[in-house]
Amino acid sequence: MSTIATTERTAKDFSRSGATVHNGRYTLDSLADMSSAELENLYRSSGLPEDLTKISGRPKGRMLTVHHTDGTLAFAPLRAFASMNIFPWDGKSFSHQGAGKGDGINRVKLLFAQFDWFSFKTRAEPSAIDGKPCIFLDYEQPGNPFFIARIHDEIREVSPGLYMGPAMWKRSGEGPLLILWFAVDFNQQR
Repeated sequence: MSTIATTERTAKDFSRSGATVHNGRYTLDSLADMSSAELENLYRSSGLPEDLTKISGRPKGRMLTVHHTDGTLAFAPLRAFASMNIFPWDGKSFSHQGAGKGDGINRVKLLFAQFDWFSFKTRAEPSAIDGKPCIFLDYEQPGNPFFIARIHDEIREVSPGLYMGPAMWKRSGEGPLLILWFAVDFNQQR
């Protein structure tokens, strides 16, 4: 499906959901202006890129919103902090390994140093949100602490080169619990 057709379908589906339609070309800033419900609607209407080799590089990352904080006193300060250069999480680095699989690691800034922490493997699989294909980030890797292995991240392309998804917590006997929404922008390499 072409980008234009995807954008038209996304806008149409998004309008039907009752959420605000911004435009077909999103940025980290425009995503950060959206509510959790709008982000979820956009995620549900998005998909995988035609070429999974594009998921490679050091894209700029941003926490978009923490679930259930919309309209609370914590909402504005969290959103403002996530947009600052002092926010510890800088994004994720991805390396495509072929056959729809890859490797990755989180980039974390602390004071004047940057660290690569908490590796993951990537692969296409059904989303915990809606069962449609997504890129799953598997943190159950040797060397990761047990609490990192309980993270369930997934992403979809919401605009050319811009991927967004939920960060969730794996629970025993239940589906993952949505914690926050984040994005990585391959158009802004670090």
